Amino acid sequence: MSSYIEIDGWRSNIRFSSAHIIHEYEKCGRLHGHTYAIHVKIWGKPDSKGIIVDFSVVKQVLKEIANSIDHRLLIPEKSSIVKIDKKVDCIKIDGMGKSYKFPLGDCILLPIESTSAENLAKFILGEFIKKTSSLDSVTEIEIGVDEGFGQGARISKKLRE
Repeated sequence: MSSYIEIDGWRSNIRFSSAHIIHEYEKCGRLHGHTYAIHVKIWGKPDSKGIIVDFSVVKQVLKEIANSIDHRLLIPEKSSIVKIDKKVDCIKIDGMGKSYKFPLGDCILLPIESTSAENLAKFILGEFIKKTSSLDSVTEIEIGVDEGFGQGARISKKLRE
């Protein structure tokens, strides 16, 4: 029998507000922002007290990740479309006939191809696994990223049987 815990980012205040540009899509190719929520489901084997993982540990890690990208311009470092010029004090982005220049401190370069909800979920899942690698009882993790109420992406990874 499989058990899991679930945390809703909207209700647990695991949120971040960020701007991005998805150059691959006309409408989303304009600079815009969202208030995002991060959700998680964690499957595993409960310990002798019936606990898979402490909720407070999960929330703390997810809030750290959210805080690291909160109120930043999310820039996809691995984009094949966007050219990023990193200067000492600014980042210049060229893509799809548009050029932008932003203060370096307002940006965060993410190791993803695009800043879609799907890719943000994948990035956050990877960061979460790195920060919680000692959770031996966990067998699978699902991360969800909503970009507003009612729309988002989910990704899961099986860690062990």
